[in-house]
Amino acid sequence: MVESVIKNWQGEQVGETSFDLPVAKETTAAHIVHRALVRQMTNSRQGTASTKTRAEVRGGGRKPWRQKGTGRARAGSIRSPLWRGGGVIFGPKPRDFDLKMNRKERRLALRTALIGRAEDIIIVEEFSNELQRPKTKDLVAALARWGAVPEQKTLLILSEIAENVLLSARNIENLKLIPADQLNVYDLLHADKIVVTSSTLEKIQEVYSA
Repeated sequence: MVESVIKNWQGEQVGETSFDLPVAKETTAAHIVHRALVRQMTNSRQGTASTKTRAEVRGGGRKPWRQKGTGRARAGSIRSPLWRGGGVIFGPKPRDFDLKMNRKERRLALRTALIGRAEDIIIVEEFSNELQRPKTKDLVAALARWGAVPEQKTLLILSEIAENVLLSARNIENLKLIPADQLNVYDLLHADKIVVTSSTLEKIQEVYSA
């Protein structure tokens, strides 16, 4: 059980809340979170790097000189990997880096990572109504009042992203805005501070508790 205060738009404490999610055992928590992180980063690789072998490089079909009598080393193609402009030996080819992980394990790792960052979670009231129009300066000031200074990497999690909030947040350098249904281990671990609204926190508990 994690106890936390709720802050309003001005940064004042207006209430308290608690949240609890089933997490991995202490002995295995670091291992399962690490596996989930490696899986996410590995699966983000495109795997499109490709080089040409000597069979794929254009040209080289004619023997450059006769086999014997020239005094030079024998050569069968100008596209040999030993030649400039030739093929590549054991170079990369397109491949799939996909790593598998059970859905229950992924969810367990996500919950464990979130609870592990409990000290860095800032819970605030719903603030979309405070931004009558897109205003990056106002959102930056609010984040600072909540305890997420501009120099820190901040993750803002909302259940529903209003247009004014999206437009205000998209140009803030160290801020990343994601919806609650797109939580991931990398963003949770990468951020210095995690800002979440109270309604979003309830949705996270509802969705990820099972």
